Amino acid sequence: MTENTQQQTAATTELPTTYAPAEVEGALYERWVDRGYFTADAKSEKPPYTIVIPPPNVTGSLHLGHAFQHTLMDALTRRKRMQGFEALWLPGMDHAGIATQNKVEQQLAEEGKSRHDLGREEFVERVWQWKEEYGGKILGQMRRLGDGVDWSRERFTMDEGLSRAVQTIFKKLYDDELIYRAERIINWCPRCLTAISDIEVEYQEDAGELVSIRYGEGEDSLVVATTRAETMLGDTAVAVHPDDERYKHLVGKQIKLPLTDRTIPVVADTHVDPEFGTGAVKVTPAHDPNDFAIGQRHDLPSLSVMDEHGVITVHGPFLGLDRFEARSAVVGALREQGRIVAEKRPYMHSVGHCSRCKTTVEPRLSMQWWVNVKPLAKAAGDAVRDGRVAIHPADMSKRYFDWVDNMNDWCISRQLWWGHRIPIWYGPDGEIVCVGPDEQPPTGEGWHQDTDVLDTWFSSGLWPFSTLGWPEKTPDLEKFYPTDVLLTGHDIIFFWVARMMMFGLYAMDGQVPFKTIALTGLVRDERGKKMSKSFGNVVDPLDWMDKYGSDAVRFTLAKGANPGTDVPIGEDWVQASRNFANKIWNATRFAMMNGATIEGELPDPSEMSATDRWILSRLNKTVAQVDAYYEDFQFAKLSESLYHFAWDEVFAWYVELSKTTFFAGGEQAKVSGRVLGEVLDVMLRLLHPIVPFVTDTLWTTLTGGESLVIADWPKDSGFRDKAAEEEIELVQRLVTEVRRFRKEQGLQDAQKVPARLELAGTALVAHEAAIRQLLRLQPEGEGFAATASLPVAGATVSLDLSGTIDVAAERKRLAKDLAAAEKEKAQAEGKLGNEAFLAKAPDNVVDKIRTRLAKAEEDIARIQAQLERLPQA
Repeated sequence: MTENTQQQTAATTELPTTYAPAEVEGALYERWVDRGYFTADAKSEKPPYTIVIPPPNVTGSLHLGHAFQHTLMDALTRRKRMQGFEALWLPGMDHAGIATQNKVEQQLAEEGKSRHDLGREEFVERVWQWKEEYGGKILGQMRRLGDGVDWSRERFTMDEGLSRAVQTIFKKLYDDELIYRAERIINWCPRCLTAISDIEVEYQEDAGELVSIRYGEGEDSLVVATTRAETMLGDTAVAVHPDDERYKHLVGKQIKLPLTDRTIPVVADTHVDPEFGTGAVKVTPAHDPNDFAIGQRHDLPSLSVMDEHGVITVHGPFLGLDRFEARSAVVGALREQGRIVAEKRPYMHSVGHCSRCKTTVEPRLSMQWWVNVKPLAKAAGDAVRDGRVAIHPADMSKRYFDWVDNMNDWCISRQLWWGHRIPIWYGPDGEIVCVGPDEQPPTGEGWHQDTDVLDTWFSSGLWPFSTLGWPEKTPDLEKFYPTDVLLTGHDIIFFWVARMMMFGLYAMDGQVPFKTIALTGLVRDERGKKMSKSFGNVVDPLDWMDKYGSDAVRFTLAKGANPGTDVPIGEDWVQASRNFANKIWNATRFAMMNGATIEGELPDPSEMSATDRWILSRLNKTVAQVDAYYEDFQFAKLSESLYHFAWDEVFAWYVELSKTTFFAGGEQAKVSGRVLGEVLDVMLRLLHPIVPFVTDTLWTTLTGGESLVIADWPKDSGFRDKAAEEEIELVQRLVTEVRRFRKEQGLQDAQKVPARLELAGTALVAHEAAIRQLLRLQPEGEGFAATASLPVAGATVSLDLSGTIDVAAERKRLAKDLAAAEKEKAQAEGKLGNEAFLAKAPDNVVDKIRTRLAKAEEDIARIQAQLERLPQA
């Protein structure tokens, strides 16, 4: 025994008999980090490979969606690192303007204070303190999952460098007249007290009311319907279609607005659908985006009737009422005046809600800062159309184009204190100055900075290049930009992906921010239902990691990752993945204890058995297959391929077929031991990006290598042996058929049976010992009397079952099963032969009966064959 073999045997015996993830994962991860395996070198001559992590909110914690995407990103970067790339997976967090400010305001409320008691400067300092104390919980959880990120490059959207990038691009956009200030209708959250963008509004069907109200008197009256009766206090017109004959006599006239002392005009506008409702609509320019557009076309005044809290500000009986209280009060007052024509309750209709606090959003006229997205969005669309950026899966491109081709100007100002403050100063005489990062703001009496901050997505849109040092020309930016893959959920194409495309192309002079957009689905429960606290089906991935290990969670998520498709997941599946990790551990440990080694050169194929050549052929096909699946982001398929190869081909077949060789010893055992070592080495490398902990632990023991993290990715050597594959396929067919027969006869797996194997003239001759061991078949011996013969793969296996089963009881059981199958067949044939039934029955019912008939016929044939095989009583 050589020194290396002695060391390997000693190391193997030191491996625990069972794998305990909790005892391995934490220390192993810290070792990877301490040794700098994940730290990328901008000076390296290796080709770069870059992924920037979608920055989680500083307020957040790891959920299954994070775990899912992080597993896939980690797999991509680990593999590329092993392939010889200078791989950078860059981590960081988003400052989450609204969410973070809400957290601190809640904290202050518990102290009986508000942010206004502190003032802006002290409040922002308080938020920074909260961030240092409570924020970033998710970063520690990422370590638990095994994220191979470069912690030395961790970024935060409010750090000094990224803040400089934000100010730089704002100034550039402003100077290029792509940022402007205007009074328009925005989505306003009366709870968060800020504007929110269109994509931050979630629509749901709410049970409201539809009230029809008569405006005007007599022949000069018309009826409008509304779900928001309180807004009528701000109506400045009624609109009708110009071709609607019912109202042509009213166009241009003034009519009395109920509950007020005002009259309002009737205007003709093509926006109105004459077929919908009464064909007349109330126009409230300050509280509805469509009405605002009508107001612009007809030069109508805009009257705001609510404050930022959604409280009525119009003098009169409704002053001071909340918008929902005012709704009931207004309808009541109209009812008293006889103005209500119809009321419908409940009336289900789509209502926008703030995505953060779920408060009903109020359309509100407000002076805000906007990005003119038209030229930016066109560039973002062109980059995908001309192939500079690929969207995967390709059918998701339509959703992307639907968004960028029809994007409205983006409201970027938020009425918050936490965030990047808008770098605009206003002077005493109406001056407006935009200040860049290297410029001094104007001073003197009357000058003040805009109080709003920028939308969080504004800074996130710079993430691929700002995190690498832009606007400076840094070594990181030169080496790692553009990034290679953006992997993210299809649900944030609108929130984030399009923003990064627009800003990246604009800031980097037409250079794309990433070459591929790989879109994933969303994680759902095992029934395909959305995970939600209200449904009670939310899972904390840390609980599963504690129970089953991080590798099990990762493998489960990867196995469900079909591109762009939602991922159902249940605890049973994680448990099955834990079993897979245990199988890898136990089988690899057994193999190493029984001669598996990587010592020395791989023997020439001429020295190998067919079993050895078969597994090497299958190994190389698996390498090629896994590589192809990685390039196509087919994580589910590559995981299934690895699972099948490891469990079925290596452990269930190769190891079992080779046991007789190992037990016999000699030169052939050494050859097979080296082949098995090669197979385990490559298999563990292939599995490592998905299940890094168990594979690294086993591989370093097997090979004595430093770590799989920095090991070479395996390559397809091109070795194929069709003859060996066909030969082992014959063995598998024979073993599978005899196992099936044994099971049918009720034999226990370990029960030994005398058998005669007639293998002459087949390739199975060389495998007789292995076949007998796998099937628990004893030599025929004295007094052998075949009671069943199975012709399989050109060979015959004769079994003596006398004394092993109760033949009479077995015949009785099978006869009962046969009678049931024949009865099922007769019933199905009767229905299918009934023309009246076929004429009335739906196609799906008829199909089910045909399926039942086919199943019954199959059962009859199987049972009859079993009866024929039984020995005569």
